[in-house]
Amino acid sequence: MNGEAGVPASAPITAHDPHYRGEPDLLDKGLRHDSIGLGGSTAMAVSCVAPVYALAAALGPTVREVGVQMPAVFLAGFVPMLLVAFGYRALNRVIPDAGTSFTWTVKAFGPYSGWMCGWGLIIATVIVLSNTAGIAATYFYLFLGALFDDPVIRDFGTSRAVNVATTAVFVALATWVAWRGMITAKRVTYVLVTFQMVVLLLFCALALDKASASAAPGALAFEWRWLNPFEIPSAAALAAGLSLSIFIYWGWDVSLSANEETSGSERTPALAALASLVMLAGTYVLVAISTQMFAGVGDTGIGLRADATQDNVFEALAVPVMGDGLLRLLLYAAVLASAASSLQTTFIPAARTLLAMSVYGALPGMFAEIHPVHRVPSRATIVSGVLTALFYAAMTVLSENVLADTVESLGLMICFYYGLTAFACAWYFRHEYRLGLAPLVTKGLLPLAGGTMLAAMFLKLSAATFDPAYGSGGAILGVGTVFAIGVGILGIGALLMLAWRLRAPAFFRGETLRHDTPALVIAEPVA
Repeated sequence: MNGEAGVPASAPITAHDPHYRGEPDLLDKGLRHDSIGLGGSTAMAVSCVAPVYALAAALGPTVREVGVQMPAVFLAGFVPMLLVAFGYRALNRVIPDAGTSFTWTVKAFGPYSGWMCGWGLIIATVIVLSNTAGIAATYFYLFLGALFDDPVIRDFGTSRAVNVATTAVFVALATWVAWRGMITAKRVTYVLVTFQMVVLLLFCALALDKASASAAPGALAFEWRWLNPFEIPSAAALAAGLSLSIFIYWGWDVSLSANEETSGSERTPALAALASLVMLAGTYVLVAISTQMFAGVGDTGIGLRADATQDNVFEALAVPVMGDGLLRLLLYAAVLASAASSLQTTFIPAARTLLAMSVYGALPGMFAEIHPVHRVPSRATIVSGVLTALFYAAMTVLSENVLADTVESLGLMICFYYGLTAFACAWYFRHEYRLGLAPLVTKGLLPLAGGTMLAAMFLKLSAATFDPAYGSGGAILGVGTVFAIGVGILGIGALLMLAWRLRAPAFFRGETLRHDTPALVIAEPVA
């Protein structure tokens, strides 16, 4: 990039200077601008992560893997997420595009890596949506059974056919809310996030109070070693625990996916993501400690390793902690609200990535359709909902424990596309490292460290999950169910990418979205 009039000779021009022209091939996609601010963006990030739902799905399996080191694993899982978030922040300031990981990876590494990164994000979202809807269906019948004091209603929800049908209904409702537009989604999100966080804090307070009073048979006294990940007995257990820990943080990047619809699109989404991550880390460690102190990690009674507790921690602990009254109903309702809030906000990254890939020619043009009134990617949103319902129905048939297997396979998908995005940041900004320590650290070393952690975890999990004994013990085509879901779907994506290249090669030739732009360089002296 040559020096310009008014710019001192040899002055460094970076992407944040007013003289920087930006990426000229980025396109406005027709979304409604300035729909949300910092508060709404932060609420959406927390909503997408859905802390109560995430804990309901992950507490039991995490204790099974690492025992009393559960709080340490939750803290350890926060580290790569925070490092990767620095990469998202840097990329979003330069390229505030709704395609996020897809667009950024194309810019750094080219169309093939970018396409696969976008595919990983979309599939991760579909997996989470299906899991979230399954949790919502389960707690819907638990709530009704407790409300009417009727075990028949609760047992009715355990039927596989009823569960699949109810899940499809929840997906349809969430699709409708997301289709109605960002403003509607934001209003629903505020209510559901506030409710679930208040109930979760109440649960922690009651659990700690009863544990301190020795009112639970398996109660444990707090020990600082619970926060030490180096006491986990094996690398395999640590990798499995971190996979689950990463799952409970997944979703903070929804605020980045909504960047074209956010006020201050270059800065606000990343700030919201960082704020939500810090808030979630504190909440998770508090829940892990309070639950462990109250129930212990035994394999009998309400111990966190007992079979009944493993399957559904909050159901097992609802009455012992909250009592057999209104508070128990509030806990069930909080899990249901958490899953519902996550459902309608998790559509955002999937639909926006489909939209961006379609706009830039990486997918069929049908996904680029914007609703004329609601200003959302209407067809992409609906397709995301349909894929979610079909995926959950298929997994219910293929997996003995669909919720646990999809959660653990999601760890593979998250490591893949978060890690690739982090590496994209480190490479994209390589020309800025000579400007000083700050860009070297925040745009290079920190994202690179986060990406390396996730890449190592991906390889470790791939090796472990190949064994059919991993997870629920099921197998698909002779390999473990978790491996088949995670790595197998990535392989399917590669085949689809090659097929689309034959039909529409313009994107892969760099004609619709360039990847070799010399955007970030030191300015040459003015002649």
